[in-house]
Amino acid sequence: MADEESKAQSTEESAGESKKGGLKTIIVVAVIMIVEAAGVGFLVKMMSGPKGVEASELAMLEGTGEDAPVEIELVEERFQNMSTGNVWEWRVQIVLRVRQKNQAHIETIKERDAALLKEGVALIFRRAQDRHLREPGLETITRQLTTYLNEIFGVDADGMPRIDRVLVPECKGFRSDT
Repeated sequence: MADEESKAQSTEESAGESKKGGLKTIIVVAVIMIVEAAGVGFLVKMMSGPKGVEASELAMLEGTGEDAPVEIELVEERFQNMSTGNVWEWRVQIVLRVRQKNQAHIETIKERDAALLKEGVALIFRRAQDRHLREPGLETITRQLTTYLNEIFGVDADGMPRIDRVLVPECKGFRSDT
């Protein structure tokens, strides 16, 4: 009879252990499914595309009125350079970016001293080293032009240079001695 009781007790214990093991498995699977669902939800949200955009008026990036920038073409010409021992011809376009309040003064000096301006720019290009003319951003030439043109055009009533920036949108060299 003791054998029967011990067998009954051992079957109850094994049934209880298998129930606990089954419960643990169900809990682990449920947790994995919840984590997977959260991950999929996160990925779908991230890949759903950009959020809606509201249209608004374009804010002015630079000054308005007298401080608004104006571009004035200074010169579009060909200049020679022989710093490499060969004759190179550089097709150049130079544009000045000035404030609108200085535009009239710049135009007046530009018309009055056209030959002086052209000669000064030509000298800068004739004296330039080949590596300066081949810089990707033309930093050296732009600095030299800015210094020269600020000497010519001077400063305004506020003590600021009349030229905000010198732009060189075109500077292409061609060998002309061949």
